[in-house]
Amino acid sequence: MGAQKKGATARVSEDPEELARHPLQAILLADSFTTKFRPITLERPKVLLPLVNIPMINYTLAWLESAGVEEVFVFCCAHSKQVIDYLESSEWSSQPNFSVTTIESHNSISAGDALRLIYERNVIHGDFVLISGDTVSNMSLTQALQEHKDRRKKDANAIMTMVVKQSKPSPITQQSRLGTDELFMAINPVTKQLLYYEDKAEYSKGFISLDKTLIADNPSVILHNDKQDCYIDICSQEVLSLFTDNFDYQHLRRHFVKGLLVDDIMGYKIFTHEIHSSYAARIDNFRSYDTISKDIIQRWTYPFVPDVLCGSSAIKVERQGTYRASDVTLSRSAQLGSFIFIGQGTKIGNDTKISHSVIGERCTIGSNVTIEGSYIWNNVTIEDGCQLRNAIVCDGVILKSGAVLQPGVILSFKVVVGQQFVVPAYSKVSLLQQPTQQDSDEELEYADSTSGTGELRSDKLNGDIAPDLSETASELGTGGVGYIWKVFEGAYDEEWRHSVAPIPTDKLVKLMLDRDEDEELLTQDGNVISASGELKTDSDGNGSEDDDNEDSRDDYVSFGKEVEATFLRAVHENVKVDLAVLEVNALRLSYNMASVDCGGAIFYSMMKLAVESPHNSASELHRNAADIVTTWQKLLKSFLHDIDEEIEVILKFEEMCLESAKEFAALFPQILHLLYDKEILQEDAILRWADEKEGADESDKVFLKRSEKFIQWLREAEEEEEEEDE
Repeated sequence: MGAQKKGATARVSEDPEELARHPLQAILLADSFTTKFRPITLERPKVLLPLVNIPMINYTLAWLESAGVEEVFVFCCAHSKQVIDYLESSEWSSQPNFSVTTIESHNSISAGDALRLIYERNVIHGDFVLISGDTVSNMSLTQALQEHKDRRKKDANAIMTMVVKQSKPSPITQQSRLGTDELFMAINPVTKQLLYYEDKAEYSKGFISLDKTLIADNPSVILHNDKQDCYIDICSQEVLSLFTDNFDYQHLRRHFVKGLLVDDIMGYKIFTHEIHSSYAARIDNFRSYDTISKDIIQRWTYPFVPDVLCGSSAIKVERQGTYRASDVTLSRSAQLGSFIFIGQGTKIGNDTKISHSVIGERCTIGSNVTIEGSYIWNNVTIEDGCQLRNAIVCDGVILKSGAVLQPGVILSFKVVVGQQFVVPAYSKVSLLQQPTQQDSDEELEYADSTSGTGELRSDKLNGDIAPDLSETASELGTGGVGYIWKVFEGAYDEEWRHSVAPIPTDKLVKLMLDRDEDEELLTQDGNVISASGELKTDSDGNGSEDDDNEDSRDDYVSFGKEVEATFLRAVHENVKVDLAVLEVNALRLSYNMASVDCGGAIFYSMMKLAVESPHNSASELHRNAADIVTTWQKLLKSFLHDIDEEIEVILKFEEMCLESAKEFAALFPQILHLLYDKEILQEDAILRWADEKEGADESDKVFLKRSEKFIQWLREAEEEEEEEDE
């Protein structure tokens, strides 16, 4: 346990009836206590950054209100004046049955400091929700709260419930789709008690260490690497008093959670509540900013989506996931792709192409501009001929004609990029000079400055007078204004891991080559932890053959779901085919599957997407399938290396037509012909499938008979070729 602070007294009510009388409260930490969003957060608090054109904190407050919270205490430190001014002028200052109170501090540099100050204010009177203002969720709190209260009645030491959800990390990068490190959690599957938590595993060792007493004291333990910490906690008042009693607790997870898990004196316990169909995620870095933005646009966070939060009169939802304000000026020759947002007052010029991007309010975008996978905030000017790919462009930025932003670029407020200038990949550009030393993630965004300095800089940058940066013009080309920050030694990997840009193919290839193929089993003290996360001991032996078969089936089902999720992510996020091939290959290695399993799973995912895409007739369904097959034929073909594997695809399609995708049954010969035309299936594969079907029962010949004309055409073509050869 941490160092004890003498004299601390816990103000905790033990009367359940008294606790029930108090309204549900929440503590919202407006400071992110991280440097990952620099340089942007040197000028504006993270919770006020736009997330699909809406301040992050609005998503968090809207969810808390919908979840039944009646009183929220917003703790703010860095840029506190901006946060307080925003809340006082927003709708949150006058909501009935929902009060928002700010608590300001200029001395706190960690979450621990914040909670100690809140404890001293004596404003929390019962169980409360602990959350940061960069969290997006649509979950119901009812069940989690009830579970927490029921446990408290039986065990007063059950002081915290953490919300988690399933999220399998990439087997290549060992990080989640949110860009966070692979997380290991040991959980008692019966009680849901959290027994182990590690987000900084040393992969070079090839194993993680578990205390033997953990296994001895718990008859059943499952070690998970497929869980995501949602950073939504239901806490009892003891949590606050423990931070006060232990002044070395700074970080919520690294110090407090891990401290309680190894403390065998006080006996406090943490439990988990897993959500399944609901959404919950925290914006921890630029990659999670990108991922959660895409999830919002694709409406996984409903009802917390732009047209609902802004009002349907202000934002209209159109086909292909396009959100557009009513007063957007759009050239007729401009091309808008799928999954985009365009804010009020924005003007878009001739022949400009925009896809998978968010464009803020009052932006002026010239002609022949290309914007892909990028986030353009408010009042941005992009002149003719510019190219932007996977970049973030903050308020007031000017890109002069022909400027290029390579993937991963971050342009902070009011930066000017010169004509024809190419900003290198992963560059961070700001009007502020780079701090001379890299701060730890244990510190606040402005911790390298004296109190108030960050506010002064921000006021200058957001006002009418900007600093004189004429001497920096050469860094950003002719007419450019701003500093290009250098990447600190050893930090380059963090840049591409946490970027809004997809991870470069060469990096993934290197990671795959470095990855130990035997890493599927982690061993510790004679115990084996399987790839699925189940803890087994040597005494268990190999198990029965039936158990092995059942495990194999379960693995195959899980593998299919993972491939489908990977494919859909590639479709919706416009991932390149080569990158998708690498990701599926990584899954193949992780699950110990064959190439043919990959081919079958990919084909199933393609056909399922075709069925689930809008269509009103068989011809439209065929068109859906043709579009998908044409776009992703290279991905499918990458896992079909011989005739036998191609035949497996035909058999998979037969199975789908009989069970999960019966709409395709009438189109079987047309789809077979399509796959032949796209050179996914060879003539020999189709004819061998037909020959093998000849001896089958009549019930198994349904699709063979429907394809007779096509089969006959292939045979005749084969005979003609043989005659010509003679």
